[in-house]
Amino acid sequence: MSETYIFAPETLIKAYSLGVFPMALAHDSPEVHFFEPDERGIIPINPPHIPRRLLRLVKQRPYEIRYNTAFHEVISQCAAITETRDDSWINSTIIELYVALHAMGFAHSVEVWHGDKLVGGLYGVKLGRAFFGESMFSRVSNASKIALTHLMARLHYGGFTLLDAQFANDHLTQFGLIEISKEDFQDRLSFAKEGRGDLCLDKNEDEMIEHLVKLVSAGKLPDAGE
Repeated sequence: MSETYIFAPETLIKAYSLGVFPMALAHDSPEVHFFEPDERGIIPINPPHIPRRLLRLVKQRPYEIRYNTAFHEVISQCAAITETRDDSWINSTIIELYVALHAMGFAHSVEVWHGDKLVGGLYGVKLGRAFFGESMFSRVSNASKIALTHLMARLHYGGFTLLDAQFANDHLTQFGLIEISKEDFQDRLSFAKEGRGDLCLDKNEDEMIEHLVKLVSAGKLPDAGE
């Protein structure tokens, strides 16, 4: 008979500080496992890589961006089984743990709203100057990409040095995702833990968009293509 362990939110904080992260093997699995891949996906944020077409879309402000107003709904949408996804690594235990981390101020959600409807977003964990991206979802075209663009602007503005994507995937390559060794990741994580990043939630989205535009004008954003 297999054993099921009960983890506290503090266990997750310790895990992140060591460079490992939790996942379930299936959405209906009762167990949570911890992973430290040999090759780690990270997204550069100094400077951020934003596709030109996406930056133009963000400047049009097609949706309202909010933070931490619907964390439970965001993680639930990320875990949802859809027509294009028949399983999820987010089980009920993962949801409970991250909702607790959110209440403790470690986990944050970036939300894309169309009127009173949540149409996209992402969530992750902040530790020092590192942000660990966990999952994202879209219910309309480009919503998760817009959420990630706004997050990357805040991370750059707020002095973060590391945006962890865990694994490489095609969706994130347009944002400059690279794979690095486990040892390189540990070095970057150690550096990120030494300081304190600020999501600058007192700053509105217009200021964040203007920050990105200034980077483009100064030639400090790389050519991320269309």
